[in-house]
Amino acid sequence: MYSTKSAIFQLIVLLGIAGTAQSQTRQLLLALSKADHTLAIVDPATLKIMARVPVGEDPHEVIASSDGKTAYVSIYGGGALHEINVINLVAKKPLTNVDTRPLYGPHGIEFSNGKVWFSAEGSKAVGRYDPATGKLDWSMGTGQDRTHMLYVSADAKKIYTTNVNSGTVSILTSTTVTFPNGKPREDWSQTVIPVTKGSEGFDVSPNGKQLWTAASEDGSIAVIDVESKKLITTIDAKAVGANRLKFTPDGKMVFITSLRSGDLLIYDAQSQKELKRVKVGKGAAGILMVPDGSRAFVACSPDNYIAIIDLKTLEVTGHLEVGPTPDGLAWAEQR
Repeated sequence: MYSTKSAIFQLIVLLGIAGTAQSQTRQLLLALSKADHTLAIVDPATLKIMARVPVGEDPHEVIASSDGKTAYVSIYGGGALHEINVINLVAKKPLTNVDTRPLYGPHGIEFSNGKVWFSAEGSKAVGRYDPATGKLDWSMGTGQDRTHMLYVSADAKKIYTTNVNSGTVSILTSTTVTFPNGKPREDWSQTVIPVTKGSEGFDVSPNGKQLWTAASEDGSIAVIDVESKKLITTIDAKAVGANRLKFTPDGKMVFITSLRSGDLLIYDAQSQKELKRVKVGKGAAGILMVPDGSRAFVACSPDNYIAIIDLKTLEVTGHLEVGPTPDGLAWAEQR
Protein backbone atom coordinates (compact mmCIF):
# COMPACT_ATOMS: atom_id res chain seq x y z
CA MET A 1 0.00 0.00 0.00
CA TYR A 2 2.82 2.36 0.86
CA SER A 3 4.58 1.77 -2.46
CA THR A 4 1.35 2.48 -4.39
CA LYS A 5 0.81 5.77 -2.56
CA SER A 6 4.45 6.68 -3.12
CA ALA A 7 4.18 5.98 -6.84
CA ILE A 8 1.01 8.08 -7.10
CA PHE A 9 2.69 10.93 -5.22
CA GLN A 10 5.72 10.80 -7.52
CA LEU A 11 3.44 10.82 -10.57
CA ILE A 12 1.61 13.90 -9.26
CA VAL A 13 4.92 15.67 -8.67
CA LEU A 14 6.16 14.81 -12.15
CA LEU A 15 2.91 15.99 -13.73
CA GLY A 16 3.16 19.21 -11.74
CA ILE A 17 6.72 19.81 -12.93
CA ALA A 18 5.72 19.11 -16.54
CA GLY A 19 2.75 21.48 -16.25
CA THR A 20 4.97 24.21 -14.83
CA ALA A 21 7.52 23.75 -17.61
CA GLN A 22 4.80 23.94 -20.23
CA SER A 23 3.36 27.11 -18.72
CA GLN A 24 6.70 28.91 -18.79
CA THR A 25 7.32 31.32 -21.64
CA ARG A 26 10.40 31.24 -23.82
CA GLN A 27 11.86 34.66 -24.45
CA LEU A 28 13.72 35.65 -27.60
CA LEU A 29 15.57 38.75 -28.73
CA LEU A 30 15.15 39.48 -32.44
CA ALA A 31 17.75 41.65 -34.17
CA LEU A 32 18.11 42.65 -37.82
CA SER A 33 21.38 43.03 -39.68
CA LYS A 34 20.73 45.39 -42.57
CA ALA A 35 24.05 44.62 -44.28
CA ASP A 36 23.85 40.83 -43.98
CA HIS A 37 20.09 40.75 -44.69
CA THR A 38 19.47 38.42 -41.76
CA LEU A 39 17.31 38.17 -38.68
CA ALA A 40 19.25 36.94 -35.66
CA ILE A 41 17.28 34.96 -33.09
CA VAL A 42 19.06 35.41 -29.77
CA ASP A 43 18.68 33.81 -26.35
CA PRO A 44 18.54 36.93 -24.14
CA ALA A 45 19.70 35.01 -21.05
CA THR A 46 22.96 33.75 -22.57
CA LEU A 47 23.20 36.26 -25.48
CA LYS A 48 23.93 33.30 -27.75
CA ILE A 49 22.69 33.49 -31.33
CA MET A 50 20.39 30.52 -31.84
CA ALA A 51 19.84 31.05 -35.57
CA ARG A 52 20.21 33.50 -38.42
CA VAL A 53 17.35 33.58 -40.89
CA PRO A 54 17.74 35.27 -44.31
CA VAL A 55 15.44 38.22 -45.03
CA GLY A 56 15.00 40.72 -47.88
CA GLU A 57 17.45 43.21 -49.31
CA ASP A 58 16.67 46.18 -47.04
CA PRO A 59 15.24 45.05 -43.69
CA HIS A 60 14.43 47.86 -41.26
CA GLU A 61 11.95 46.91 -38.54
CA VAL A 62 10.78 43.64 -36.96
CA ILE A 63 7.89 42.63 -34.70
CA ALA A 64 6.70 39.34 -33.20
CA SER A 65 3.18 37.95 -33.03
CA SER A 66 1.40 37.84 -29.67
CA ASP A 67 2.21 34.15 -29.18
CA GLY A 68 5.87 34.74 -30.08
CA LYS A 69 5.86 32.09 -32.79
CA THR A 70 6.05 34.33 -35.87
CA ALA A 71 8.14 37.38 -36.78
CA TYR A 72 7.36 40.00 -39.41
CA VAL A 73 10.12 42.09 -41.05
CA SER A 74 9.49 45.23 -43.10
CA ILE A 75 11.52 45.43 -46.33
CA TYR A 76 11.76 49.15 -46.89
CA GLY A 77 13.99 50.18 -49.81
CA GLY A 78 13.63 53.89 -49.10
CA GLY A 79 9.93 53.67 -49.85
CA ALA A 80 10.33 51.73 -53.11
CA LEU A 81 9.94 48.09 -52.04
CA HIS A 82 6.74 46.23 -51.21
CA GLU A 83 7.44 43.24 -49.02
CA ILE A 84 7.00 41.97 -45.48
CA ASN A 85 8.99 38.85 -44.64
CA VAL A 86 7.39 36.23 -42.41
CA ILE A 87 9.58 34.00 -40.22
CA ASN A 88 8.60 30.92 -38.24
CA LEU A 89 10.40 31.48 -34.92
CA VAL A 90 9.80 27.90 -33.74
CA ALA A 91 11.27 26.20 -36.81
CA LYS A 92 13.57 29.21 -37.36
CA LYS A 93 12.90 29.39 -41.08
CA PRO A 94 11.32 31.85 -43.54
CA LEU A 95 7.72 31.46 -44.65
CA THR A 96 5.91 32.95 -47.63
CA ASN A 97 6.48 36.70 -48.00
CA VAL A 98 3.66 39.23 -47.96
CA ASP A 99 3.39 41.46 -51.05
CA THR A 100 2.13 44.81 -49.75
CA ARG A 101 1.27 46.28 -53.16
CA PRO A 102 -0.37 48.65 -53.88
CA LEU A 103 1.28 49.98 -50.69
CA TYR A 104 4.98 50.72 -51.10
CA GLY A 105 7.82 51.21 -48.65
CA PRO A 106 6.70 49.30 -45.54
CA HIS A 107 8.72 50.51 -42.56
CA GLY A 108 7.21 50.83 -39.07
CA ILE A 109 5.51 47.58 -38.09
CA GLU A 110 3.31 46.48 -35.17
CA PHE A 111 1.29 43.42 -34.17
CA SER A 112 -2.01 44.17 -32.47
CA ASN A 113 -5.37 42.44 -32.14
CA GLY A 114 -4.17 39.49 -34.23
CA LYS A 115 -3.09 41.57 -37.21
CA VAL A 116 0.06 43.15 -38.65
CA TRP A 117 -0.01 46.94 -39.04
CA PHE A 118 2.61 48.83 -41.05
CA SER A 119 3.45 52.26 -42.35
CA ALA A 120 3.81 52.55 -46.12
CA GLU A 121 6.12 55.50 -46.62
CA GLY A 122 6.15 55.37 -50.41
CA SER A 123 2.35 55.51 -50.47
CA LYS A 124 1.87 58.03 -47.62
CA ALA A 125 -0.34 55.51 -45.87
CA VAL A 126 -0.81 52.92 -43.14
CA GLY A 127 -1.85 49.36 -43.98
CA ARG A 128 -3.03 46.21 -42.25
CA TYR A 129 -2.37 42.53 -43.00
CA ASP A 130 -4.49 39.70 -41.66
CA PRO A 131 -2.41 36.50 -41.14
CA ALA A 132 -5.61 34.46 -40.83
CA THR A 133 -6.76 35.27 -44.37
CA GLY A 134 -3.36 36.05 -45.88
CA LYS A 135 -4.66 39.34 -47.24
CA LEU A 136 -4.28 43.08 -46.81
CA ASP A 137 -7.69 44.00 -45.39
CA TRP A 138 -7.43 47.74 -44.68
CA SER A 139 -5.43 50.87 -45.45
CA MET A 140 -5.70 54.60 -44.93
CA GLY A 141 -3.76 57.46 -46.44
CA THR A 142 -2.18 60.12 -44.25
CA GLY A 143 -1.43 62.64 -46.98
CA GLN A 144 1.86 63.33 -45.17
CA ASP A 145 5.45 62.99 -46.37
CA ARG A 146 7.48 60.04 -45.07
CA THR A 147 4.93 58.27 -42.89
CA HIS A 148 7.59 56.30 -41.10
CA MET A 149 7.41 54.92 -37.54
CA LEU A 150 4.29 53.35 -36.06
CA TYR A 151 2.56 52.60 -32.76
CA VAL A 152 -0.78 50.78 -32.47
CA SER A 153 -2.82 50.63 -29.26
CA ALA A 154 -3.52 47.22 -27.71
CA ASP A 155 -7.17 47.35 -28.78
CA ALA A 156 -6.15 48.48 -32.29
CA LYS A 157 -8.46 51.49 -32.06
CA LYS A 158 -5.68 54.09 -32.28
CA ILE A 159 -2.69 54.36 -34.60
CA TYR A 160 0.12 56.85 -34.12
CA THR A 161 2.72 57.64 -36.75
CA THR A 162 5.41 60.22 -37.42
CA ASN A 163 5.61 61.90 -40.82
CA VAL A 164 9.28 62.84 -40.99
CA ASN A 165 9.45 65.31 -43.87
CA SER A 166 6.11 66.94 -43.09
CA GLY A 167 7.13 67.47 -39.48
CA THR A 168 3.84 66.09 -38.17
CA VAL A 169 2.35 63.35 -36.02
CA SER A 170 -0.80 61.57 -37.23
CA ILE A 171 -3.28 60.09 -34.77
CA LEU A 172 -5.75 57.77 -36.50
CA THR A 173 -8.80 56.84 -34.43
CA SER A 174 -11.35 54.13 -35.15
CA THR A 175 -15.01 54.08 -34.21
CA THR A 176 -17.64 51.51 -35.15
CA VAL A 177 -20.48 52.67 -37.38
CA THR A 178 -23.55 50.50 -37.97
CA PHE A 179 -25.30 50.55 -41.34
CA PRO A 180 -29.13 50.54 -41.58
CA ASN A 181 -28.93 46.83 -42.42
CA GLY A 182 -27.27 46.23 -39.05
CA LYS A 183 -23.78 45.51 -40.37
CA PRO A 184 -20.94 47.31 -38.55
CA ARG A 185 -17.88 48.86 -40.17
CA GLU A 186 -14.78 50.72 -39.06
CA ASP A 187 -14.84 54.49 -39.45
CA TRP A 188 -11.38 56.05 -39.19
CA SER A 189 -10.53 59.71 -38.66
CA GLN A 190 -7.15 61.47 -38.64
CA THR A 191 -5.77 64.29 -36.51
CA VAL A 192 -2.53 65.85 -37.77
CA ILE A 193 -0.39 67.56 -35.12
CA PRO A 194 2.43 69.86 -36.27
CA VAL A 195 5.79 69.19 -34.61
CA THR A 196 9.36 69.82 -35.79
CA LYS A 197 10.52 68.67 -39.21
CA GLY A 198 12.65 65.55 -38.95
CA SER A 199 10.60 64.05 -36.09
CA GLU A 200 10.99 60.31 -36.54
CA GLY A 201 11.55 58.17 -33.46
CA PHE A 202 8.66 58.30 -30.99
CA ASP A 203 6.85 56.37 -28.29
CA VAL A 204 3.62 56.51 -26.31
CA SER A 205 3.97 56.41 -22.52
CA PRO A 206 2.95 53.13 -20.84
CA ASN A 207 -0.07 54.84 -19.27
CA GLY A 208 -1.16 56.00 -22.72
CA LYS A 209 -1.30 59.68 -21.79
CA GLN A 210 1.64 61.21 -23.66
CA LEU A 211 3.47 60.82 -26.96
CA TRP A 212 7.10 61.95 -27.18
CA THR A 213 8.92 62.37 -30.49
CA ALA A 214 12.45 63.58 -31.19
CA ALA A 215 13.50 65.62 -34.24
CA SER A 216 16.77 64.79 -35.95
CA GLU A 217 17.22 68.25 -37.49
CA ASP A 218 17.22 70.49 -34.41
CA GLY A 219 17.33 67.84 -31.67
CA SER A 220 14.11 68.98 -29.99
CA ILE A 221 11.55 66.72 -28.32
CA ALA A 222 7.84 67.33 -28.82
CA VAL A 223 5.47 66.19 -26.05
CA ILE A 224 1.86 65.59 -27.09
CA ASP A 225 -1.18 65.04 -24.88
CA VAL A 226 -2.83 61.98 -26.39
CA GLU A 227 -6.36 62.66 -25.11
CA SER A 228 -6.58 66.26 -26.34
CA LYS A 229 -4.36 65.50 -29.36
CA LYS A 230 -2.42 68.71 -28.77
CA LEU A 231 1.23 69.66 -28.39
CA ILE A 232 2.00 70.31 -24.71
CA THR A 233 5.58 71.47 -24.93
CA THR A 234 8.79 71.32 -26.93
CA ILE A 235 11.99 70.43 -25.10
CA ASP A 236 15.28 71.88 -26.37
CA ALA A 237 17.10 68.57 -25.88
CA LYS A 238 19.90 69.22 -28.39
CA ALA A 239 19.53 65.62 -29.52
CA VAL A 240 20.75 66.40 -33.03
CA GLY A 241 20.59 63.31 -35.22
CA ALA A 242 17.85 61.81 -33.03
CA ASN A 243 16.76 58.50 -34.48
CA ARG A 244 14.66 56.50 -32.01
CA LEU A 245 12.87 57.17 -28.72
CA LYS A 246 11.49 54.75 -26.11
CA PHE A 247 9.95 54.91 -22.65
CA THR A 248 11.23 52.52 -19.99
CA PRO A 249 8.59 49.91 -19.05
CA ASP A 250 7.75 51.76 -15.81
CA GLY A 251 7.27 55.02 -17.73
CA LYS A 252 9.73 56.94 -15.57
CA MET A 253 12.48 57.50 -18.14
CA VAL A 254 12.76 58.18 -21.85
CA PHE A 255 15.70 57.01 -23.99
CA ILE A 256 16.63 58.89 -27.16
CA THR A 257 19.34 57.70 -29.54
CA SER A 258 21.38 59.86 -31.90
CA LEU A 259 22.56 58.27 -35.11
CA ARG A 260 24.83 61.25 -35.70
CA SER A 261 26.67 61.52 -32.36
CA GLY A 262 26.34 58.02 -30.94
CA ASP A 263 24.85 59.43 -27.73
CA LEU A 264 22.08 57.84 -25.72
CA LEU A 265 20.13 60.61 -23.99
CA ILE A 266 18.15 59.65 -20.89
CA TYR A 267 15.32 61.92 -19.74
CA ASP A 268 13.15 61.98 -16.65
CA ALA A 269 9.60 61.67 -18.00
CA GLN A 270 7.97 63.66 -15.21
CA SER A 271 10.37 66.59 -14.89
CA GLN A 272 11.27 66.47 -18.60
CA LYS A 273 14.90 67.07 -17.63
CA GLU A 274 17.97 65.26 -18.91
CA LEU A 275 19.34 62.71 -16.46
CA LYS A 276 22.36 61.44 -18.33
CA ARG A 277 24.12 61.08 -21.67
CA VAL A 278 25.80 57.78 -22.40
CA LYS A 279 28.26 57.36 -25.25
CA VAL A 280 27.32 54.03 -26.78
CA GLY A 281 29.26 54.24 -30.06
CA LYS A 282 29.62 56.24 -33.26
CA GLY A 283 25.90 56.14 -33.99
CA ALA A 284 22.89 54.82 -32.11
CA ALA A 285 19.61 53.68 -33.66
CA GLY A 286 17.03 51.05 -32.65
CA ILE A 287 16.06 50.71 -28.99
CA LEU A 288 14.45 47.71 -27.30
CA MET A 289 13.33 47.72 -23.68
CA VAL A 290 13.23 44.33 -21.97
CA PRO A 291 9.68 44.02 -20.56
CA ASP A 292 10.88 43.23 -17.01
CA GLY A 293 12.68 46.59 -16.86
CA SER A 294 16.16 45.14 -16.34
CA ARG A 295 17.94 46.03 -19.56
CA ALA A 296 17.74 47.94 -22.80
CA PHE A 297 19.34 46.97 -26.10
CA VAL A 298 20.56 49.76 -28.38
CA ALA A 299 21.56 49.03 -31.98
CA CYS A 300 24.72 50.95 -32.88
CA SER A 301 24.57 50.63 -36.66
CA PRO A 302 27.94 52.22 -37.61
CA ASP A 303 29.71 50.21 -34.88
CA ASN A 304 28.27 46.86 -35.96
CA TYR A 305 27.16 45.91 -32.46
CA ILE A 306 24.26 46.20 -30.05
CA ALA A 307 25.00 47.95 -26.74
CA ILE A 308 23.45 46.47 -23.59
CA ILE A 309 22.31 49.03 -21.00
CA ASP A 310 21.57 48.27 -17.35
CA LEU A 311 18.37 50.21 -16.52
CA LYS A 312 19.34 50.55 -12.85
CA THR A 313 22.88 51.89 -13.28
CA LEU A 314 22.27 53.43 -16.74
CA GLU A 315 25.65 52.09 -17.85
CA VAL A 316 26.78 49.98 -20.80
CA THR A 317 27.37 46.46 -19.51
CA GLY A 318 28.28 44.69 -22.73
CA HIS A 319 27.98 44.33 -26.47
CA LEU A 320 26.27 41.86 -28.76
CA GLU A 321 27.25 41.25 -32.37
CA VAL A 322 24.50 39.98 -34.66
CA GLY A 323 25.93 41.11 -38.00
CA PRO A 324 26.94 44.40 -39.62
CA THR A 325 24.62 47.43 -39.44
CA PRO A 326 22.17 46.23 -36.80
CA ASP A 327 18.99 48.28 -36.48
CA GLY A 328 15.48 46.90 -35.91
CA LEU A 329 14.95 45.03 -32.62
CA ALA A 330 11.99 43.15 -31.16
CA TRP A 331 11.06 40.91 -28.25
CA ALA A 332 9.21 37.61 -28.56
CA GLU A 333 7.62 35.54 -25.80
CA GLN A 334 6.63 32.05 -26.93
CA ARG A 335 3.71 30.68 -24.96
